[in-house]
Parts: sequence; C-alpha cells; structure tokens
Amino acid sequence: MGHWLAAARSVQAAGHLTRFDPRFWTVDFPRPMMASVVTTAPDGLRVDAVFYRKGDLAGLIWDSVDRWDHPLTSYDTDRDYRGCVLSFRWRSGGIVALDAVNGPTLTIEGRDAGGAPRAWYVRLWNYAVGTPEDARVTIDFDALEGGFTLPGEADPVFAGDIDRMFVSLVPEGYVEGSAEPIGVVEGWAELTDMACTGPRSVLTIGECIVPEHRLRIATGYDDAYNQTPARVMRNIELLGYRGVINHYVGMSHYFRLEHASGGLYVSLSGGVLNAPCLAWHRDFAALVAASGRSVIWSLSYELFDEHCWGDWKQRATDGSPALTGWVPPSTLLSPAHVGAMGYLRVVAQAFAGIALEAGLPMRFQVGEPWWWVRADGTPCLYDAAAVAAFGGDPPVIASLKAPLGAAERALLDAAGALLAASTAALCEGVREVAPNVETLLLAYLPTILDAGMPEAKRANLPIGWASPAFDVLQLEDYDWAATGNVGASARGAAAAEVRLNYPRERQHYLSGFVLRPDQAGQWHAIAAAAEAGRARGVAETFVWALPQVLRDGFVHFEEEEDDVQAFDDVRFPLALGREAEVMPETSTAILTSASGHERRNVAWGSARTRYDVGPGVRSETDIAALLNFFRARMGPARAFRLQDPFDHRGEDEAIGTGDGSAMRFPLVRRYGASDRRITRPVAGTVEVRVDGALAGGWTLDPGGWVTFDMPPPVGAAITASFEYDVPVRFAEDRLTVSRATFLAGEAASVPLIEVREA
Repeated sequence: MGHWLAAARSVQAAGHLTRFDPRFWTVDFPRPMMASVVTTAPDGLRVDAVFYRKGDLAGLIWDSVDRWDHPLTSYDTDRDYRGCVLSFRWRSGGIVALDAVNGPTLTIEGRDAGGAPRAWYVRLWNYAVGTPEDARVTIDFDALEGGFTLPGEADPVFAGDIDRMFVSLVPEGYVEGSAEPIGVVEGWAELTDMACTGPRSVLTIGECIVPEHRLRIATGYDDAYNQTPARVMRNIELLGYRGVINHYVGMSHYFRLEHASGGLYVSLSGGVLNAPCLAWHRDFAALVAASGRSVIWSLSYELFDEHCWGDWKQRATDGSPALTGWVPPSTLLSPAHVGAMGYLRVVAQAFAGIALEAGLPMRFQVGEPWWWVRADGTPCLYDAAAVAAFGGDPPVIASLKAPLGAAERALLDAAGALLAASTAALCEGVREVAPNVETLLLAYLPTILDAGMPEAKRANLPIGWASPAFDVLQLEDYDWAATGNVGASARGAAAAEVRLNYPRERQHYLSGFVLRPDQAGQWHAIAAAAEAGRARGVAETFVWALPQVLRDGFVHFEEEEDDVQAFDDVRFPLALGREAEVMPETSTAILTSASGHERRNVAWGSARTRYDVGPGVRSETDIAALLNFFRARMGPARAFRLQDPFDHRGEDEAIGTGDGSAMRFPLVRRYGASDRRITRPVAGTVEVRVDGALAGGWTLDPGGWVTFDMPPPVGAAITASFEYDVPVRFAEDRLTVSRATFLAGEAASVPLIEVREA
C-alpha cells in the first residue's frame, strides 16, 4: 500500500460550495460548558448548549479559512464578503433572546479598509423581522453596521477582509467573565432556510475522491466535538475509508455535571449524556447508518480530572491521584469503586441506545482499561476501594521497575483479576441493552509490555481477558509504530497473542498516531506498521486518528502492485564459479576542454553491477533449472537474489552513530567514499555491535534495517557484520541456451542486472 502527505490541492477534483453551508460551521466555548452543532437539513443547523456559570458563552463560527478539513477536501480561502447577502430563519430557547442586552451578536473579525485589524459587533435583532425567538434575519454585507442601537451607534462594517465571524449564545443572567454558578441551564438555537446570494456567494471546495481501500479509520468525540458530524463523515467518505469506524466517545465532553463543594462533578441528574453530546452522536449514528458503515463505540476508564469525584480516582500509596500527561490532566477510574464502574455502565448503555436507535449493530470497545503506572514505575493501586478489595493492607509496591517478591506479584495478579472482572461487568451491562453486542478490548502494548516493568502485565494484561472473554482483541502500539520500532511491534503482538490466545481473525490492529504537526515525518513508519499489521492477518487495521490525518494531509491508497510481488525472495538456482562475469558500472559524464583538461560529473551515487552467469550452466539439468527459473520470474518482471561470488560479506561496517533517539539504522557496505545499501541480508548472519560490544535488543527488519528496542547512546558507534545477496533481474526479455552450445564447450550468455531497492 502507498501513502502521500498532501500539502495543498493542485490537479485534484474540485467542486463548488455556497458560503455558510451548514456542514462547515463550528462551535467553540470555555470549559466547563458544552455545545455542539449538527446539520438538520441541507439548509439548516442546530446548536445545543449547556451552561453552568453566568459567564459561559458559546460561539457559532464561520471561518474564512478552512482549518479542519483535509487539504484535498477543504474549501478555498476567500476573505472578501462584499456582494454577499446571508439570510436565515432564527429560532431559539433557553438563551438570551434576540432583542435583549447580550442577545445573539454577530462578531466579525478582520481588517478595515486600511488594513488595520479590528472587530465589529453586529446585533442580529437590528436585522431581524419577527419575534425575539422566531425571526427572519437578513445580513447584507454591503450595508452592514455594528452597534447596539442604529443609527445612533452605527459602526459600518468593511466586508472586504474578514477572517471569521461568530454568533454568541449566552444564558439568561449572563455576566461577562463571571464564574458564578447558575445551576444547569440548557439552551438551543436553530438556523433554517439558510441562503447566501450575490456575486461572491460561491466558493471552490475540494472533491477529490480517494479510491476505496482496506485501511479503516479511528476518530474521537473529544477531537471532533466542535464540528458537524456531516463534516466528519464527508472527510471519511472522500478519503476512501470504508467499513467500520472506531469512535472513541472521549473522556472530557460527554458527561453531565452538577455543582458540589464549589466544583462541578459528573452527574446522572437529568440523564446520562449532556444534551450537546446526545444531539451530536444521534446525528453521527444516523449518518453512519445511512452510509452503510458501522461503529465501534469506545469507552475508556479515563475521565477529565477536574470533574471526577475524588473517591473514584485510582491513587498511589501516598494518596495522590493517577494523572495523565495531558494539559489539563485526566485521571483513571478505579476498577474497584462501585460508583465509578456503575457510572461507566450507564454511559455505555446510553451509547448502545444511540446505536440501536439508528439501526446500527452494537459493537462496544472497552478502551485501554488499566491500572495507571507513573513514569517512575509507581502503580496506582491504593485508592480506598482498591485497598479494601485487596484485603485492607496490601503490600506496597514502590516501583514496578524494581525487583518484586511473591507478595507483590500476588497483588498484581489480584489487581489483574479485579480489572478483568470490571470489564466483564461493563460488557454485561451493555448486553442488557443490546443482547447481540460484539465486545472488543483495546490494549496499549508499549505500556503494558514495557520491558523495564516485566511484571506489569499481571495487572494490565490479565489472564481473565483471555479468549473468549471478548469477541475481538484490539492491539495498539503507536509509540512503537510512530518511531519505526518494528521489532517491538512484532514481539508485542506475539506476546499478547500467546498470553490471551485470540486467533488473528479475531484481532484488530490500530496504527499511529502523530501527536504534533512537526512530527509529520512519522507517517511513513505508521503506514508501514499498518501494512505489517494487515500482513499479519488481523481482521481489521485502523489508522489513529482522523484529526491527525486531516491536519497532516495523510492520504492512503492501494497500489496496483499490492497483489503482485515485484521481488521473489529466492536465490538464483545455480552455483556460480570463478567463470562468472561481474561488471560494476558507473554513470560518469566526462567533458574534455580544448586544453585537454577534464570535468567529470558523477550521475550515480554508487556503482550498479551487471553479471553474466552463463558460465555457471554446466549440464542439461542446469539448463532445465535455468529455463524454469526464467519462466517463473516472467523474464525481467520479477527480481530475485544472487550471491556475488566475489563480494557477499561485510565486516564491522559502520551503519550509524547513536543520537539518543534514532532506533533504525540501514545495513551498508562501505567502499571508501562510496556506499552500497544492503537490502537483502542473509538470515542468521547479521551481528550488530554498539561501541564494539555485541548488541542485543534489536530486530532485522525487511529492507536491511536494524531496529533497536531502545535508542543507542549518544555518540555510540554502531557497526554490523553480515552476509548478503544482491537483488537482480534478468536483463533481457528472452533467454537463449541450447544443448549444442553446451556440448561444444561454449558458455551461454545469461545477463543479469542489479536492482536498486533503496
């Protein structure tokens, strides 16, 4: 399979979009309030919001720059709105009405006619006809004025250079900047019969359709909450992702909250999911069902720390809570706490209800359930509920990186059994709502199988998860995949397979992801990991996740040669003697001046070798073997291995120097200032040394790459000794060998040519 990082649209297909298309609005808001936007029709949208403080404000945003779509599916930037007229029907409830102070205001951010940055505040009521909660609004950008009262406070808008605009929605009693609680206030607004007319009302938008492929996509609500589900699904469709979507419902945007002890904590008061989350996921599920896809609904034990009840949290021996590295942090729910696990149970049931309502089969993933382990190896096994479950006085494990005794190992086994029981109960809760649910477990291998904490798997990959506890085992290893640590990925998958005994047809693999834009180069390794996962024979392979795919312009496609091997991993069948001809060739342009001086330009970085292996044909049996081999390779179509009788071993070849982060190094044969990449080493012959010492903890990957489990130290000299074959092909489309030639003692000509693979 292939991939491409698209920076911008060029020759790809494009269509047209009417400005203010409902699919491309977004929402934004400050925590802890929540809001979402969904499309209700081709010309309509709805915003749902829940407010907890007097100063909460949601913005319904139209951006002149497409910041959320893939480069091949995004709309073009056009900041000039002159000549445009936007009209829509406005209806709302639970928010300050159009005619009131702090009523819905269109804030326009851009520059004035002189190029100076500024903002205008357009009161929608000034352009409305109807009632404060049901009106027709018309915005003529050529005759638009900010200000509360017109014409007295008129502030003419320059519409020729606008970055973005947003409509503000606030609760009754709104006080700008106030954190004073107002209880729980739900509000909504609908814009319907939307139309934009005028000479600049149409934008160009990418409509590149990537052919359907076998890679699946993962996404999550915490990343897509601000966009419409229609926009999310449009990108999934156009980028060629079919089949199932792995959707993480998140840890920070789905819950309801209640005021308690000066804070806001997750609550079941009034329902399970907050209104914006419920509206978003109902629309998402309906669109998925209409597309013929299905959803794996993923729920984890992770919860936004600020809103988590204190006794629900996993804790270390010193009482401090388990906190992730996100900013602000999330925490992990204790598998021993009845209230925490009961809460997850009803959340899972709520999403099952959404799936069934849309007519989707229920597929439920327990996502990365574990006992949190800090970077220093401290396990968070000591919250009050866990301590009680472990008998009241469990042994203290200071660090999983230190040697453990029998009592400590027994505690980890007990923790694993408790974790497995909690996941089984969670799946059983979903089964109460959806009896035919497919259950899946997602395990994150780099942490669970950390070589520095060999006993961690007792607690975090418990035997209680062994088949048939779940229908599908999903494995994720993005720390390894993104850094190209192929060996760790392969060993981790094998270890999980042995421990839990899921056949590969009941496994999924999640590859990726790229955390930051400046790490986009990791996509190459991620694509390779996805291909390796697929080659392993798992049922589905996913890339994690859609937001990063869109941000970095990742495009996956199936290459025509996927099903046709251009290289057959077999050796030339005849032994070569000293009679074989070996002819290294270079490409050098030599310019001789009138004075006889030369200028030499080298076109190739290293020599390419030609061979004539005809002298190796010594009998009629050899002729038959040669002809069969030629036909099997379809002549020059398929390359193969050849052992050069004069040059097939490298001794202590320098292949790299440690920099503290690099883990992959290519095998190289050195010829003074010239190098030769070795892509076909002979299995079992490779030895690697780091600063002269024989090294372990590495894997030989396809293409002649040495991949270490851990980066070699800074400045360490990395060398390798190995035998190797040369990748070659037949040089011609026909082969002429006759019995008469052989009997006359003449050597047939069988030309081969080296194939460059890297």
